Amino acid sequence: MRRPTPRPGAYESYWKFAAERQHVFEARVMGKPWPWTRDRILQEYKFCNVYRAADRVSQYLIRNIVYGDEGVNEEDLLFQIVAFRFFSNIATWKSAQDLLGHSPRLHDLESGLFEKALALIKQRNGNLYTGAFILCATNAYGRPLKYQNHIELFRDMFLRSHLASRILRAKSLKGLYETLHTFPLMGDFMSYQIAIDLNYSSLVNFSENDFTQPGPGALRGIKKMFLDLGDLTPQETIMWMVDRQEGEFDRLGLQFQGLWGRPIQAIDAQNLFCETDKYCREAFPELLSSRSRIKARYAPMGKSLALFFPPKWGINEKLGGATACGGLPVSQGEFEFDS
Repeated sequence: MRRPTPRPGAYESYWKFAAERQHVFEARVMGKPWPWTRDRILQEYKFCNVYRAADRVSQYLIRNIVYGDEGVNEEDLLFQIVAFRFFSNIATWKSAQDLLGHSPRLHDLESGLFEKALALIKQRNGNLYTGAFILCATNAYGRPLKYQNHIELFRDMFLRSHLASRILRAKSLKGLYETLHTFPLMGDFMSYQIAIDLNYSSLVNFSENDFTQPGPGALRGIKKMFLDLGDLTPQETIMWMVDRQEGEFDRLGLQFQGLWGRPIQAIDAQNLFCETDKYCREAFPELLSSRSRIKARYAPMGKSLALFFPPKWGINEKLGGATACGGLPVSQGEFEFDS
């Protein structure tokens, strides 16, 4: 089997970006002052964390939804995970909670109360979504507005097609992805992202390295990092990077401790291709693609969040010795950060 042929310079930037971006994350966790890096591009522009689960929206999902309400039943929890990721908007979710008096549940979906809440939020705020994902916006269910078609999708999934029981019967991460992918408006990338979200819960437990699905940004990054892929598919190339990480960090003399010892997983390697693609727009502008500039510049968020990871990963027990951004000790299992 022919192995991929790395593009000199650009390929190494993948590993250098991963190490330096993780150092930025660690410096902020420890409360060190800005700048957290000497890298001009990282100082100036906004990039996601190396680990998907450490980013702000995923952190909110994990702490406040996946593990936030011990009294919620399994079907409601699975619905909440899916619905939250579609909007990926913490403000939208909190507003819906305020209007309903609790986190959205299937009876709110069935009765129409969830849709009415979203209509009111849209009227007040003008938008329900973030730009985190490019969502399919067709009127697949025959309704005029995007959020209305997503409401119909949720009804199709959970009320008519019994998605919750199908999720619980899934035998693999790929099988879970394929189940989600059968529904309208569920493209390759969104199906993968939601499969990963569901896998954060205690109801689903597959390795994040069982399966991966590159999104458009990752495909652009792969094209920049390699002259050719040899006999590998993009999916196999991502797994190739996962398998090589320890050796490549050592070869390049880069310090990388992972996420409290957790190595880069396939979902993180996929995201890193997307983020390195963005980085290369400044570092290697001669590597042309459909995107020529980095849109988002870095700006500090006003509020911090307490880090919390799926308990099954065994990370939360390791956080007790960390300090908050302000340098004050915090209780075991959590500390403050601002992504």
